[in-house]
Amino acid sequence: MTSKALIPFLVGMMLLTGVCNTLLTKYQDNQCVRNCDDPDPKNRRTFEQPVLQTAQMFVGEVGCWLVVGLMATYEQIARWKGPKANGYQAVRNGDADADDDNDNDNDAASVNSEHPLIEPARPKKRKAGPDGLLKGYGIVLLALPAVCDILGTTLVNAGLFMVAASIYQMTRGALVLFVGLFSVVFLRRKLHLFQWTSLVGVVVGVAMVGLAGVIWPDTKAEATDALQQAAKDAASVEALRAALGVVLIAGAQIFTATQFVLEEFLLERSNIEPIEVVGWEGLFGLAVTLICMLVLHLVVGRTDAGRYGMFDMVEGFRQMTEYKSIGVSSFLIMISIGGFNFFGLSVTRSVSATARSTIDSCRTLFIWMVSLGLGWESFKWLQVAGFALLVYFTFLFNGVVQPPFEFLRPREEVEELLPEEPIEHS
Repeated sequence: MTSKALIPFLVGMMLLTGVCNTLLTKYQDNQCVRNCDDPDPKNRRTFEQPVLQTAQMFVGEVGCWLVVGLMATYEQIARWKGPKANGYQAVRNGDADADDDNDNDNDAASVNSEHPLIEPARPKKRKAGPDGLLKGYGIVLLALPAVCDILGTTLVNAGLFMVAASIYQMTRGALVLFVGLFSVVFLRRKLHLFQWTSLVGVVVGVAMVGLAGVIWPDTKAEATDALQQAAKDAASVEALRAALGVVLIAGAQIFTATQFVLEEFLLERSNIEPIEVVGWEGLFGLAVTLICMLVLHLVVGRTDAGRYGMFDMVEGFRQMTEYKSIGVSSFLIMISIGGFNFFGLSVTRSVSATARSTIDSCRTLFIWMVSLGLGWESFKWLQVAGFALLVYFTFLFNGVVQPPFEFLRPREEVEELLPEEPIEHS
């Protein structure tokens, strides 16, 4: 059990690494990689490699095996130290009188014994591997949620370079809608009236956030006197890009919700550490992503139409190695994702689901504040209203706040949708 004194530190690090994930990815998307000196902003090209960014995420997840290895090494060292490490020492007394009576002999025997009277608690041995459904080759089943992770992450990465970072993070709030629906359909969970009301409110909140991005898109063109007309011409294009970005991010939550439900199904039927689940999914996901990158490069990336595009693997790696800002940010993203997984899992074991929903809302708020401070986006009142609805109905769904009306309040215990709790990823 995590010490209470450590929980604020874990929560703070989870917030920090989670915010860094989104902001560093958006920073990458804003980096110019071609025609950067062209006076016409329309001809400049930024880093748009969502598949490569997905591979970055899986490298970060594979890093969880370092934590697993360190934990196993620590436990092995603790076993090697044996009882002496716990303060037990044999007491020798060679001058005991042989003529003492039997009681004294028994007392001396207990004092001079080579073995402690009470055996010290030994560290529990780590299991050789998972059991149940994931035993042996069954571990390959974790490739299923990994594939869902690939699809969901690639779509949200594609959507992120079309919308502002805060709109991206808020639109991901649609996840609670699909988790709720899939839990009812596939896991046979029961939703109460206040939860259905919450899902409707979440949809309205996400729609308002997306509408704000479409009506007032944050164009990348600089509004100087020479470029005002170009900015006006780009406004309609940016609006369409923003609408497409919102659709991609919201649609990606279908795959993320499917991933959560699959993980719930597998974890209920096996005994495995959550951080090992992240590690295995990282391995499977990285392998599948690299194979897909190679195939897409050969089929699309090498063609005239696909050259310099998101499926041109050679161009993507060239940009990552040639531009220092992209290479450094890629390295930091891998570290932040590994850290987010570790701290997120630690928080999951230490606090309730309601606390985690509050933490995630704070993460969105911080991303929004930093994006405004960096000038990446402008302030939109409609976005504020949508975010407020999204936070309130998410809190209502998770039981952080009570339903405002008596008829919405359940008369029986509310069942958790995902008792195993979704594993933190990104």
